[in-house]
Amino acid sequence: MMSAEAVLGLIEFWLPIAIVAGSAIAAAVHALLTRETPSSAFGWIGMSLLFPPLGPLLYYMFGVNRVRIRARRLDRASRHGLGAHRTGADAELCDYRAFIGHRRLGLAAAGDRLSAWPVVAGNRVDVLNNGDKAYPPMVEAIEAATEFVYLTTYIFETNRVGQRFIAALSRAADRGVDVRVLIDGVGEWYAWPGKRPVGELEAAGVTVARFLPPRLWPPALRLNLRNHRKILVTDGGIAFTGGMNIGDRHFVSANSGVADMHFRLAGPIVRQIEAVFLSDWAFATGQQSAISARELPALGHAACRTIENGPTHDIERLSTLLVTAVSSAYERILIVTPYFLPGPALVGALQAAALRGVEVSIVLPESNNLPPVAWAARHDLGELVTRGVNVYFQPRPFAHTKLFIIDHDYALIGSPNIDPRSLRLNFELAVELFHVETVSTLAAYVVSTIGRSQPYTREDFAARSLPTRLRDSFFWLFSPYL
Repeated sequence: MMSAEAVLGLIEFWLPIAIVAGSAIAAAVHALLTRETPSSAFGWIGMSLLFPPLGPLLYYMFGVNRVRIRARRLDRASRHGLGAHRTGADAELCDYRAFIGHRRLGLAAAGDRLSAWPVVAGNRVDVLNNGDKAYPPMVEAIEAATEFVYLTTYIFETNRVGQRFIAALSRAADRGVDVRVLIDGVGEWYAWPGKRPVGELEAAGVTVARFLPPRLWPPALRLNLRNHRKILVTDGGIAFTGGMNIGDRHFVSANSGVADMHFRLAGPIVRQIEAVFLSDWAFATGQQSAISARELPALGHAACRTIENGPTHDIERLSTLLVTAVSSAYERILIVTPYFLPGPALVGALQAAALRGVEVSIVLPESNNLPPVAWAARHDLGELVTRGVNVYFQPRPFAHTKLFIIDHDYALIGSPNIDPRSLRLNFELAVELFHVETVSTLAAYVVSTIGRSQPYTREDFAARSLPTRLRDSFFWLFSPYL
């Protein structure tokens, strides 16, 4: 028999080896089962097995999608979470032939399987450009409310515009209206210290909550999992959504401010947007509320559907919908976005559309408030322009507008950008529009913007200096996290 000292010596020798080897094998098996592409799986498997213990450590830090794991854990812990509305490939399809053209029935069917909400007809959609057009009707809707006001925003500045909203919300609360405001826990920090919106709203008697705020203890930085939705909905049967936060920055002059587009919706679609807010509110506060029972009459001719997107879902709804929509285009695709970091599937779909003769135009801001994102985006533009995709850079002021238009009868509006943060890491709200008149108005806006924008050609891409190419390529490496 071996002595106790010999056994202890064997343990001291083999235990570290077993731990290092076990961690390498565990990391390699996890990468094999979870990575999305063979190249990614091979890379992490090789790193884990060839360079233990550093390889497994790096894989744990950068290779594991802890964002989605954390989001689903939070969703399960909530009594009524953001993933409450689910669907799948076996979902029952609706018959939309009464109000959607036959060319779009396939796209509508895809939406039935990506969103639990059906397309609803009878909606009115008004386009509101910049703060001077969007904020007055939003404040008017708050002032006219008699039962409830629900507001979600990523950024709520407490400058001149913010104070107008705070005053209107306070007056509504004073007259007995159920006023609830949900502000993203990271977006709140865009306001100056001492002027944060949550404190000012609470002081004004408004019920307010933070969405997943960072905290020191227990530690939770949570830079991802942000609520990027913009929602205002009232009992008046009106909802507002789009890309615009609340703040003076959205009053635009010739070269300053942030240009953006918001939308006022009325009709049956408002109930879907109300339900999204209440789901978010229950997730953030634990307080569940029923959707208002009032039936909303038809007020227009637009067919609409909400699309919720976020990391609690098993499928990347928005990415899949964008690729499906691009594949359905037969005439033109118009994209306006401030941040453009599409995944390989969307890049391939856009290239394929251009090669089959579809006019594909992408409009980006010439000057960006997030330069690293713009530099990373330019790395991929050559892959698109060489396949016939038109790229344009619009001049100042910085444009935060998000539009996705297919042919003459379909558009996707709302809060998402075309980047990994919106498509994979944030909670977003988009609205599908099946309506020739509204889509024509949006397309005319994009065509007008293209007319004053600078084309970006293959020659421009090839003429970049070596330092510029190195810079763009460096930031492109981090594009999944930008």
